[in-house]
Amino acid sequence: MFEYSLSRSKRKTVALYVRNGMVEVRAPLKMPKDVIDRFVESKEKWIADKLEITNERAALRNSFFLDYGSNVLYRGNLHVIEAREGDFCGFDEGRFYMPPNLSSQRIKEASIQIYRMLAKRDLLNRTFEFAEKMSVMPASVKITNAKSRWGSCSGKKNVCFSWRLIMAEDCLIDYIIVHELAHLIELNHSERFWKIVFDAVPDYKERQAKLKLLHEKLIIEDW
Repeated sequence: MFEYSLSRSKRKTVALYVRNGMVEVRAPLKMPKDVIDRFVESKEKWIADKLEITNERAALRNSFFLDYGSNVLYRGNLHVIEAREGDFCGFDEGRFYMPPNLSSQRIKEASIQIYRMLAKRDLLNRTFEFAEKMSVMPASVKITNAKSRWGSCSGKKNVCFSWRLIMAEDCLIDYIIVHELAHLIELNHSERFWKIVFDAVPDYKERQAKLKLLHEKLIIEDW
């Protein structure tokens, strides 16, 4: 049986998690240890599969690094990283440029700086284009560092997008923008909400699937 860490609380059910190569069990306060052990034993194949995926991702993450000449995604296309004399970094003629002699980590930090700049420009412009088409207007549009979600919309009509969204294809960017703007009309995921999304993006389910694959890629590369 797999070793696991156990935490107890006033919960009613037992739950199993695999994170960072470790198995964690959360159980009710009075659940007997032997019952928990049997539960873990019954999930051995699931745990093994999850650990294998986790280990594969860790290996890929450790092998990923950026250097001059590496290609990075911008709006679904690959663009090369180029060294240029000077103290500035930016995007020009289809290239990410930055000062020479940076370490891999500094190259990544410079790339993120460029991504933020491009996201602020491109995502805001595209958002206002769709807002006009959908006859809505957000109170504000901001670029954030969110890792677990592409975008969000608050009850105060503030719309946010992760800078990571700028790596996606334009059609995927458009879906997320439409999704968040639709929340200005319906702040939920009701049938009416999805009808609004469907009217603007009929193939939104296919786009959701592509975004999931991109999200997994970014996790592996630790963006």
